[in-house]
This record gives sequence, structure tokens and C-alpha cells, in this order.
Amino acid sequence: MKRPIYIFSDGELKRKDNTLYFESEEGKRYIPVENTSEIHVFGETDLNKRFLEFITRTEIIIHFYNHYGYYIGTFYPREHLNSGFIILKQAEHYLNSEKRLELAKKFVFGASKNIQQTIRYYINRGKDLEDVEKNIKILEERIDVCNDIDELMAIEGNTREYYYMAFDEIIQKPEFKFVERTRRPPRNNLNTMISFGNSIMYTTTLSEIYKTHLDPRIGYLHSTNFRRFTLNLDVSEIFKPIIIDRVIFTLLGRNMINGDDFEKNMGGLLMKEKAKKAFIQELEDKLRTTIKHRKLGKKVSYRRLIRMEVYKLQKHIIGEEKYEPFVARW
Repeated sequence: MKRPIYIFSDGELKRKDNTLYFESEEGKRYIPVENTSEIHVFGETDLNKRFLEFITRTEIIIHFYNHYGYYIGTFYPREHLNSGFIILKQAEHYLNSEKRLELAKKFVFGASKNIQQTIRYYINRGKDLEDVEKNIKILEERIDVCNDIDELMAIEGNTREYYYMAFDEIIQKPEFKFVERTRRPPRNNLNTMISFGNSIMYTTTLSEIYKTHLDPRIGYLHSTNFRRFTLNLDVSEIFKPIIIDRVIFTLLGRNMINGDDFEKNMGGLLMKEKAKKAFIQELEDKLRTTIKHRKLGKKVSYRRLIRMEVYKLQKHIIGEEKYEPFVARW
């Protein structure tokens, strides 16, 4: 089974014959090509054209992040599963306002349901979140009657505002008080964790889209524009509450990350390397976790669920089966 590789140190990615390795001050770390799905680079890393030619041939994606852990770009090898027919169908569903709105509503609905599922999980464990749940349900009822994307995005934004109100009640740690959602730079510890986790969610989804016929540049909820990728942002909305947010709550609930794992820098707040590694380890454990799939009648991993979501979207676009977003039941 192929797995992602994460690189935090400064160094150089190199190719030797049919082998890849990362060379740093600590020495050489060999990268098993046949077992690697993608490489996430957080450190200052050099590479050359020979290296890029080889990973293109072996279909390995590289995601790059800056010093703060923010996603900055991807080396996306040529689309080996590219399909002109699928791209035309994707564009058709974007350019047709009714078809685009239909899909965009599904993403917001799926995100809302999974947010509610996360809230209900903690209500069942004694957290006082009934008012938050009620307000999000009221917003959900407005999704179907939305007339345009802007109105839909407003509902999505308001849903998240109510949802983030629940974080302090769930976490109950003064050093991780939410206050408000802030980005680039996040202004406190919790916002830093959310931004870091969301970045990894977007690249994880992008990697799964790469294994399908869909083009990640054509999204529906998030406008297709000069930004490189948008479809991964759409699909990630569904999974962030049940993957990223659950990981954050686990890390803080088990004291695996604390206030000392953050430091101020000229550009804002950042997680120390130890905290980033702990986050990614917990996230990878989550992505490998299997659950019983109701329709298939067998267990699948969370990572596989993301790919299946993209396949469902593909079926919708070609008119094979109406898309319904994944909604957790636990």
C-alpha cells in the first residue's frame, strides 16, 4: 500500500538510478518509490530536473509548504488519467448555473451534516452544545432554497461561525481559546492548528483527485479562476469536520500538543516541528482507520472514503448517478 512521505528538515531530494533519497545533515533517507504516493515538503529543499522527470514517470506528487506550514503549491505530474470527455463534462457543469449550484449545495450540505455529527458526538459526552446544533440545523434548512453561489457561501460561512463557537466548550483549555477564525497569519494557537490541518486536508484530497479522471482546477462551490486548484477545496469541506477537527480535539484532549509547542515569528504564529510531526502522525492514523461502509458492506479507510467521494462526483458529472455527499454516522 502506498503512503505519503513527510520531510521537515532542510536538504536535497535526489535520484540515483531508480531510487530516490533525501540528503540532509543527518544523512541519507531513502524513499521507496513503489510504496510512495506523494511527498510533503516542509523544509528548505533543493531538487533538480532529473529528479522531477523521475517522479513524473513514477506518478509521485510533491506538495510544498512554507515556514509556517501553509500550503504554497504542488508539483502535479502530467495528468496520466486525463480525459477530454470528463473535462468537458466538468466545464459544462460549471458553466451551467443550475448544475453548478446543485453540486455546490451538496458540498455545503455534506459539510453541515458532518459538522452536526461532530457536535452531536460531544453533546453525547456531556458538552453543552445544543444551541449551536440548533442554529446550524436552521441554516441547513436554507441550503435548498439558495438561488446563487454567494448566498450559499454565506450560509457555509455562518455555519462555520456557529461551529467554531463549540470549540471552546469541547477543548476547555485557556491556551487554546478560539476567539475568532483568523488566517495568514493565524493569531492564536488553535487557529494555527486549524490552518495547518486544513492545508494537509486540501493536499490529501488533491492527491486522491489525481488518481481519478477529474481535473482539480474545476470546482463548483469555490469559483474556478486563476487559482491553480479548487475541486479539492470543495471535497475537503465534507471531510474537515470528521477528520481534521477530530484530530485537533484528540491531540489537545490527550495533551499531545500544548501551549509550549508554538512560537511567535515576524510573520505570525507557527507550530514547532515536534507539534507538526505529532499532528501528522495522528492525522495519518486517522486516514488509515477503517469504518464499515453502509453501501459496500465492507470496511474502508478514511483516505479511501475521500477517493470514493471523487468517484461519486465523476459519476454525477457523466450522468451515471446523482451525487450525494458522504455523511458520517458516528
